[in-house]
Amino acid sequence: MKNSKLFTLLFAVVVVLMVSCHGKRNRLINSWKVTAVEAKTSINDSAKNAILTNGMLTFTEDGHVTGYLLREITDGTFALSQKGKKLVIKDEVGTPYECESTITDDKLILDTKEAKLTFNKI
Repeated sequence: MKNSKLFTLLFAVVVVLMVSCHGKRNRLINSWKVTAVEAKTSINDSAKNAILTNGMLTFTEDGHVTGYLLREITDGTFALSQKGKKLVIKDEVGTPYECESTITDDKLILDTKEAKLTFNKI
């Protein structure tokens, strides 16, 4: 009897966590344009301007991401964790780029060691 109650409680907690992460994931699924770059390390002006001019990411329901930041991402993947607060983007060769993420209906903020990027939904 105790085991079934414990299992039911554990199952309920897992469902709540999955739903909360899924909600953030649904907000992320879209195309986003870079609108601001706050450098934390030295980024030259041409790299910063390239990010502002070309910077864009598109996240799809099947877990893929394409776009441009410092270089083009043609077939990357992404994963959200910690209730949508952590985003890991992997490029085509599997190099992970971890960042703290803030996701709202129309704004995405990615905070990395190198820079804080603000995106608006396209």
